[in-house]
Amino acid sequence: MTVMISMLRGVNLGPHNRIKMEELRAVYESLKLQDPRTYVQSGNVLFKTKERDEAKLSSRVQDGIEKKFGFRPDVILRTTEELRRAVAKNPFATRKNIDPSKLLVTFLSENPSADACGKLLEIDTAPEELHLVGREIFIYYTNGLARPKFQWTKAEKILKVMCTGRNWNSVTKMLAMAEEMERE
Repeated sequence: MTVMISMLRGVNLGPHNRIKMEELRAVYESLKLQDPRTYVQSGNVLFKTKERDEAKLSSRVQDGIEKKFGFRPDVILRTTEELRRAVAKNPFATRKNIDPSKLLVTFLSENPSADACGKLLEIDTAPEELHLVGREIFIYYTNGLARPKFQWTKAEKILKVMCTGRNWNSVTKMLAMAEEMERE
């Protein structure tokens, strides 16, 4: 069985699209996804499955959430191996004085076009630093995420692909959880 990490977009942000993690786990169980585990309140669910078709799996999760909660959040999936590769490709990994709470990883639903990637990389994001690596964007917010010059949500409009962001601490914790699930 493959361990999958699902990241829901726009869940539990403000008063809208509220889901208790216990109820979200129950939805995954009802979909016959095995051993669902949540991480924090922002819609991160790790689970085991035999399903290999990520588009089909994502749609199934969306359908289940919509049926139970009345809204349809975007769902971005990664296997443990895909998340491990993303962590390994962190362009800030060898730099000193990088505060992990200021590093955001934006996960893309698919590979954007080369033209769209070029447009994103042309943007002056200073003082933030942006790197596009495969289906992830790494953004370091030197001054923190409170009032950044570059809003990561702009990337979705430019790249024309769905995306969702997670801070570095969440990414590494989810990877550790996924690797633990693989050993079980």
